[in-house]
This record gives sequence, C-alpha cells and structure tokens, in this order.
Amino acid sequence: MNSTEEKKPDGDSGSCCGGKTKWIWVVLALALGVIVFGKLATKGPSVCRSGGICPLPAAAVATHTGQTATAVPRAAAGAPVAANLPRLVDLGAGKCIPCKLMAPILEELKQTFAGRLEVQFIDVWVNPDEAPKYGVKIIPTQIFYDAAGKELFRHEGFFAREDILAKWKEFGVDLTATSAP
Repeated sequence: MNSTEEKKPDGDSGSCCGGKTKWIWVVLALALGVIVFGKLATKGPSVCRSGGICPLPAAAVATHTGQTATAVPRAAAGAPVAANLPRLVDLGAGKCIPCKLMAPILEELKQTFAGRLEVQFIDVWVNPDEAPKYGVKIIPTQIFYDAAGKELFRHEGFFAREDILAKWKEFGVDLTATSAP
C-alpha cells in the first residue's frame, strides 16, 4: 500500500469491489420493490382500501347515476323480505375483505332479531345492477330503512355490531321487544 491509499476499516482498499457492492444492493432492492408493487397493482377487486372499503366492479360504476336512493323495492336482488319491519340492507361482495368481516355480524343480527328486524345482504359483484339501484359508490355499504321503507341512514365501510345496534336505538327502534306471533 502506498501513502496515497487509505486502508478502509473492512479491509477493502477502495480499488476493487466496495462501490460495486453498494450498487448491487440498491439494484436488488429496487427490483424487489418493482416485483412487490407489480403484484399488488395487478390484484383484482379483492384488494380493498384502508378504512374498510372496497371498490365496486366496473359494470356497477359505469351505470351509477350518482343519485342516492331514498326508497328501494323490498324485493331487490330477488331476496324474500318481510313486510312492516325495519330493514338493514348490506351491499357488499363475497370476496371483499371488510364485507367478509361483516358477514358473521349480519348473520348474527338476522338470527337474533328475526321477526323484529329484516337483514338483507346483496352481493354487488354477483348482481352488479343492484349497486346503482341503491346509489352505492363503495362497499360495504349498510342502509337503514324504517318499517315503511324510508331510508334513515347509510354507512360506508365496516360497521361493528355495537354501532349498528346503537344506530337503531338512535332511531327509536326497540329490538329488545318481541314481536307478536
């Protein structure tokens, strides 16, 4: 080693591979980032945004009028419905992550409050024509209707059981009373 060369702590004199190694790691990191980003960007509609919401399918978005529904026929999506009960309609999809989290809550509400509350799930990826009928922009969307079919409230995104029950209570719907046979 001559007097103009400095010895580096790792034993590399700086004349060989020290600079190349750093650039190899940078290139590898960038390549990995491109691969990961590419995989995430090409995922289908099952990828949901933070905050518990998912995009609608392109067919539903293309036909969306931008108007919010105030009353929707009770037989929407071909589901049998009971008359004169408050109704919770959840519009979502079977492969949407927040919608999957809502499914057991909706099923439990349907079972627990049978005869006092109608709970309906509509899969807008299977039935894309339903989203525009309800004025839905994102899923899941929960729509609360009174017994006469008038919309009281709507919520976009995941909605916990306790929050749903609190909202019904706010509207004066007593879910603890049993209905007459």
